[in-house]
Amino acid sequence: MSEESLPDDIGPHHANALPEYAERVLDVAERIPPARVMTYGDVAEWLEEGGPRQVGRVMALYGGAVPWWRVVRADGVLLPGHELRALDHYRAEGTPLKEASRAAEGHLPRLDMKRARWDGGERADGHT
Repeated sequence: MSEESLPDDIGPHHANALPEYAERVLDVAERIPPARVMTYGDVAEWLEEGGPRQVGRVMALYGGAVPWWRVVRADGVLLPGHELRALDHYRAEGTPLKEASRAAEGHLPRLDMKRARWDGGERADGHT
């Protein structure tokens, strides 16, 4: 991913501080209720800035301290490399899942995006 594809405040010149855009993405991740998810694109749309790749980059760099498993791919596939940890969270929270077919690689379920997707509800006052 090129530096040009990221919002201005996520470049290497902000290495010691959490960039403002990253703070905003993480704030949205924290607002997602248990058992619900938003896609990377949903988060970017809610913020009215960036896109799915930028949100994914923020989550990869800074998302460990928030419920990262609630920000997902639009196709409902579990985050590669973190499938089992995410699945534990989804099951504990009661997140709707589609059971995997026997042909599915690893026999891992997918998120049931029609039932699990959260639209952000009411926008919080003063949230930008």
